Amino acid sequence: MLETHPGPLIVPTLVLTEVAYLVASRLGWQAEARLLGDFALGNFTLEPVHPGDLMRIVELVAQYHDLPLGTVDASVVAVAERLNLAQIATIDRRHFSIVRPARADVFTLLP
Repeated sequence: MLETHPGPLIVPTLVLTEVAYLVASRLGWQAEARLLGDFALGNFTLEPVHPGDLMRIVELVAQYHDLPLGTVDASVVAVAERLNLAQIATIDRRHFSIVRPARADVFTLLP
């Protein structure tokens, strides 16, 4: 059974670079700076990707190769599984509505 997580949003470290790039390319450097400031202020918690997570990422990328599910999205799933979390904050509803976590039927997608 996966659990919800109170407190700051947990973000796998692999996600930060992709999100910062997307924010900067679409909204400009000021928005990127605000995003990074939110991380610095503790509004988000960066979670390291562990070696065991990498093995799970390999499995997920192979299993969902036809989506395709990339490394960054697979890292979100692997870290959520390791931390036993049921909720994922994403705008990528297509991928995350298809992927099945190891210990539950589905993730709850936010917002």
